[in-house]
Amino acid sequence: MNEQDILGMLAETGALLSGHFELRSGLHSNRFFQCANVLRYPRVAGRLCEELVARLKAGLDIGAVDGVISPALGGILVGHEVARALDVKCIFAEKQDGKLVMRRFSMKPGERYVVAEDVITRGGRVQETIDLVKAAGAEVAAVLVLVDRSAGQAAFGYPTLSLLKMAPEVWEPSSCPMCAAGEPFVHPGS
Repeated sequence: MNEQDILGMLAETGALLSGHFELRSGLHSNRFFQCANVLRYPRVAGRLCEELVARLKAGLDIGAVDGVISPALGGILVGHEVARALDVKCIFAEKQDGKLVMRRFSMKPGERYVVAEDVITRGGRVQETIDLVKAAGAEVAAVLVLVDRSAGQAAFGYPTLSLLKMAPEVWEPSSCPMCAAGEPFVHPGS
């Protein structure tokens, strides 16, 4: 699967959007990846996650892993499909009082996890998830994401792979040309 195949799947499923968007990071952009749209199609989502795992196995020797952990909400389906492809358990962290916590699951010291997410811009949710793994005494084996909006700039200190690295233009609200033109923005549901 090449970049054009991946872009085609994202466009066909409505996951690649154009407009004026305010991202969770507070930055504004003219493009947005609404990965929930591609994740509506289980076979397509499965193919993308299988490709991500195939690239992991072909490019990195991370050793055995015990599970996959994802931040809720967007990462849950990606984590599930990555875990299926790796044939390991899948758990997720969820928000409580504005921060990610482990509410439903626990990790044991020494367990090894792949962190899986749908899209990263600055990588805040992935870092929060990594922090939870480390706090439990478990280990991060790798980070896998479908779309890296930072074009590889988000760094976590662990092997990181994505299907697509792109850096759509982003602006602080004060310097956003669409805001200056009076165009309303939308919160696309990240």
